[in-house]
Amino acid sequence: MESEPILLETRRFRVVRRGFTTPDGQHHEREVVQHPGAVAVVPIFDDGRICLIENVRVAVGQTLLEIPTGTREAGEEPLATARRELREETGYEAREFRPLLEFWMSPGILNERMHVYLARGLQPGERELDEGEQITNRVVTWDEAVELLRSGQIQDAKTLAGLLYYDRFLRGSS
Repeated sequence: MESEPILLETRRFRVVRRGFTTPDGQHHEREVVQHPGAVAVVPIFDDGRICLIENVRVAVGQTLLEIPTGTREAGEEPLATARRELREETGYEAREFRPLLEFWMSPGILNERMHVYLARGLQPGERELDEGEQITNRVVTWDEAVELLRSGQIQDAKTLAGLLYYDRFLRGSS
């Protein structure tokens, strides 16, 4: 495997130049964002309501309505990240976590693997926001969450995927 020059290295990711050869023998290069992966949580209360978060996202200059999410720490298992991020961002802990799905976030430029969990049996606790995070809980009924999806008020991809997957394949049976 050839060397991948590091073009940028940050606290959470790095950008490398990756060379590859196509079947016709031509050499090409692409810039690839290497990311440790992330975890998102669909937190459902016993009465069926869901805890979304309003999250100020500097990259897009907007406050987005999302499910709690966080980047995996080095060597951290996805379930540990799910537990940590749910507590940090919402203050809730859950008695049960269930894997829902995994997917590539943007495989054209990024190797980030997203793991999505369902969290049930929520119990309130203390939030532990990271420095600079601006997050507010927004608890809604399931019907309200579906309307937020339908109306386009939820524009975050992992939230769309997690909520639609839960609604289509698990709601009513979990």
